[in-house]
Amino acid sequence: MMILSDKNPPASWQEGLPAGNGRLAAMVWGDGRRDILDLNHEWLWRGVNRGREIVPAAERLELVRGWLKQGDYARAALAANLFFAGNGGLLPGSRVDPYQTAGMLTFETAVPCRFLRRVLDMENAVVRITRETENTELLSEVFVDCHDGVIWAKWQSKERFSGSLSLSRAEDARASTRFSVTETGLRLDCVFDGGLSHSVAAKVETDGACAVSGQALEISGASVIVCAVNIGVSVCNLEAELRKYAVSLSDYDNIFRAHAQKFTRVMGAVQFSLDDAPPAEDPTTAGMLERFREGGSGSGLMTAYFHFGRYLMAASSVCAELPANLQGKWNNLVAPPWDCDYHFDINLQMNYWMAEPCGMPECAEALLKYLERFRESGAEAAGKLYGCRGMILPLMSDAWAKSTPESFGWAVWIGAAAWFCRHFWDRYRYSGDICYLRDRGYPFIRAAAEFYEDYLTEDKNGVLQIMPSQSPENTFAEAGGFMPVGICVSSAMDVQLAYDALGFAAEAAEALGVDAERAKRWQSMRKKLPGFRIGRDGRLLEWGAELTESEPGHRHLSHLYGVYPSELFTAETRIAQFEAARKSLAFRLSAGGGHTGWSRAWVACLQARFGDGEGFYQHLSALIRDFTTVTLLDLHPPGIFQIDGNLGAVAAVIEAIISYTDGKVHLLRALPEAWPSGRLSGIKIPGGHTVSLRWRNGKAAELRVGIGFEKAVTVRFPDGSERRFEGREGEERNFEIPRRL
Repeated sequence: MMILSDKNPPASWQEGLPAGNGRLAAMVWGDGRRDILDLNHEWLWRGVNRGREIVPAAERLELVRGWLKQGDYARAALAANLFFAGNGGLLPGSRVDPYQTAGMLTFETAVPCRFLRRVLDMENAVVRITRETENTELLSEVFVDCHDGVIWAKWQSKERFSGSLSLSRAEDARASTRFSVTETGLRLDCVFDGGLSHSVAAKVETDGACAVSGQALEISGASVIVCAVNIGVSVCNLEAELRKYAVSLSDYDNIFRAHAQKFTRVMGAVQFSLDDAPPAEDPTTAGMLERFREGGSGSGLMTAYFHFGRYLMAASSVCAELPANLQGKWNNLVAPPWDCDYHFDINLQMNYWMAEPCGMPECAEALLKYLERFRESGAEAAGKLYGCRGMILPLMSDAWAKSTPESFGWAVWIGAAAWFCRHFWDRYRYSGDICYLRDRGYPFIRAAAEFYEDYLTEDKNGVLQIMPSQSPENTFAEAGGFMPVGICVSSAMDVQLAYDALGFAAEAAEALGVDAERAKRWQSMRKKLPGFRIGRDGRLLEWGAELTESEPGHRHLSHLYGVYPSELFTAETRIAQFEAARKSLAFRLSAGGGHTGWSRAWVACLQARFGDGEGFYQHLSALIRDFTTVTLLDLHPPGIFQIDGNLGAVAAVIEAIISYTDGKVHLLRALPEAWPSGRLSGIKIPGGHTVSLRWRNGKAAELRVGIGFEKAVTVRFPDGSERRFEGREGEERNFEIPRRL
């Protein structure tokens, strides 16, 4: 059974247990007497800036390019940000709306209790808390229904108990909030100044007596209390949303059963276990984490972390219209760090690296639907900012899918749309759905490729350069220090992204039998892009030229995109760049790189792709040991919850055990010595195949391959030998692996 557990109450919101269905979310925490549910709705962003517009600046492009051609990086960086970043550079800063807390539901017992245990059952997506009163145990249960969509809470005891329910919201000087209470429920109504409005409605049913006491509902003599909480937001037809629930004691068990069955189907596709985990004296998650930090075995903890990442993916996306933001769907603040927004230069992509391999296309759908909403604004941004056709996406955004450049100093980057092309292309590679590719995938990819047709500029040597360009969030000394991010010509990442996007566009056109001439042009453009350059010291150049790193240990690894998540550089393809990237990673780590949770997750993915099992294990261990709460929530320094490390770690584990590059499956590419025996099953790969593997004593032992729509798959074993499996779609082939392999 996949659970997280603790014998102690949480010390803070960040030590809570998250529940969600994508639309709604609740972080469950509290103390000895209180259960606190911090509530969220995926569409609840302040909404003050949802009408923001793009300030035209295309006529300034050649001016910036002129300074870049002269090698005047400092002036180019300053000018590019003034012209192309953040409201035209007139008002430095961000107009991204912050994601908001909806409110807080609190249940407080009338008498003191002794806290016994709290558990997150990840298979059934339910939080359970046990307390002890003088006479009996009081059980709390919370789940966010992924079948019908409401937050449910139940308190139950064999003996009669009493307590109070109340709604509240964090102090907010820029909002008006009103509370109302009746004997059957509570309601919170809130209006943001100049923005959205929302309501939280909690309907209560109990066999006890109810009485209104100020802003609380006092309940006495109950053996059970059931509360259904719904949230409505003005952009989603608030009152219609609130009418979607009812509460009935007799229906509760059936509602939970339907919810658990659906969630289990999503979670049940993949299994991961390690056989060497010793029995624990304290089997709680907190106990395992403490022992691991003291040098004990981390196998049980790592399997829990893997499953928790999959749980968070489902809980933030399974019924969602919006993808997981920097904190998934969980936030308790009115002014959260980084606005709890969407960052398009690694964080949002990392959130969904594991969706397709884990067989969770319904979760990936939330990301793809969100990106499709950028088509109009992205086209406007391409035209008004750079005078180009096609589309571009910003470095950061919010629920409103606006391609306005925000975050003055960071925002002059045109590579985001190209990066997301990979997610659209992967949906096709994993599903084989040609109708999807025609109607949804190709239009997005084609628009990104079309932008490059106009944006790329040919130099005197016939090379198509990307300018202005940047390596997201990093800089170099020659940029002058005026801006936090350096502007250059053809950064490594931008070239790699353009190469991928143009390739995906050409392949998609060929698969659909359309745009043959454009496909030829895209392939020709790829050949004229700058080379993937290697510096004099053997490292992959980050900025396309021999420039001086200002921060050698920077947390971003943008120039290594070609290794992971891309497959541009592998041990079989572009071997020189693959080895240069390996040196680049080693150098960055030696200078202190990988110093955030998400960065550790990316490093673990890269080390796995490099086939370095011990490097993979070192950074996965550091991610869990140094950047996690007692409930395994990922932390960004200085202790801010950020979900990307949780989700990226799942992708890293899969990459270490069942990797896919160069058109084949690689088994145990980066198996660490600490995992001598185990099992990973249900992993999806391109072609629609499913791969399941058991290994013993560091060697592959049992392999099962489910044939996909491509009818054949090649598997590479740890000794370098390969075997091709063929069959009908849906057919499973078992392979007993000889000991020599």
